[in-house]
Amino acid sequence: MTTVLRESLTTAVALLVFSVVGAGLLSGTFGLTRPSIERSEQADKLALVAQTLPAGSYDNDLIRDARPLPADALLGLKRPGLAYPARSAGKTAAVVLEAVAPDGYSGEIRLLVGILADGRVAGVRVVTHRETPGLGDYIDIQRSAWIRQFDGRGLGDPPGEAWKVKKDGGRFDYRAGATVTPRAVVKAVRKALEYFAAHRAELLSPAAAEAKARKEAGT
Repeated sequence: MTTVLRESLTTAVALLVFSVVGAGLLSGTFGLTRPSIERSEQADKLALVAQTLPAGSYDNDLIRDARPLPADALLGLKRPGLAYPARSAGKTAAVVLEAVAPDGYSGEIRLLVGILADGRVAGVRVVTHRETPGLGDYIDIQRSAWIRQFDGRGLGDPPGEAWKVKKDGGRFDYRAGATVTPRAVVKAVRKALEYFAAHRAELLSPAAAEAKARKEAGT
């Protein structure tokens, strides 16, 4: 065997060993850190869900008690989502719905819409978006208080035709030069309220929700 061939084989074997060891280390590190990453993600999600509800209005674990939501046009969901019932002393006082505004300026805007048992909005938060920084991103609570104007609103407050930004003759504020984004959010929140009104019984009653799930499963 020539010297060049031996050196090539030695190099190839060394690279293979390093690759295997590196892959093992990465896999081991991921395995060790995954639980803490998942806990952190759960904590972040819980914090955002909790922001859509009045402080002290529930005593259950929102994430543990989450229920599946079917894909539905009113919620803008192309895939199943989740509903988070908020209970106090065993009674459902509100529910937080995952929703999507599909027509943002730069794509989908994913939302959490908290709705009280009487049909009024408890709070709305933006989960993810790709709106233009410094222009359309004011929908994010960390950027401005714009999203708080939904608090306390319902299907009749304002009337249906007023669920628009002021530029379009509605009641909701917007920023000049960035109307597409708030239009999308206003429409998505209104549709989430319509979904709640249509499914109020199963969203607020655990027994009704379980009965519907059994029916859909054919059991």
